Amino acid sequence: MTTDHSHAGLTQLGQDTTLPNSPEEATLERVPNPQAGFGYVARFTAPEFTSICPMTGQPDFAQLVIDYVPGDWLVESKSLKLFLFSFRNHGAFHEDCTMTVARRLVDLLEPHWLRIGGYWYPRGGIPIDVFYQTGEPPADVWIPEQGVAPYRGRG
Repeated sequence: MTTDHSHAGLTQLGQDTTLPNSPEEATLERVPNPQAGFGYVARFTAPEFTSICPMTGQPDFAQLVIDYVPGDWLVESKSLKLFLFSFRNHGAFHEDCTMTVARRLVDLLEPHWLRIGGYWYPRGGIPIDVFYQTGEPPADVWIPEQGVAPYRGRG
């Protein structure tokens, strides 16, 4: 069996790149899943996700945990990192940031299943956590808990 590990068409992997100015300008890229047909979970954790409050201009901080059961495609991790970094100067509410990440990944990858947990640090004394999943998780795939404790100083 041969596997095509071609990275043709990728514009960021192995290249000098600059940080996109906004999530809209960021390019998310995908690569073929060499294990398509096998059910497994891929997890990305971004413990230092930041965005800007659209009302105050102050920074907001979150830990994002993204789990997905890939179909034919995997997200290329450098492009995901740059996409997530692009929120650093982006003004949006917690719900919008979390759902923008989820929707872009779902549109790009067409995964069998995806969930995201946006665990946001308090602003004004209230943490706002945002959760989304595309549907019921596949019964034949082990999906661990996200492992982020309810807010009590997160850590």
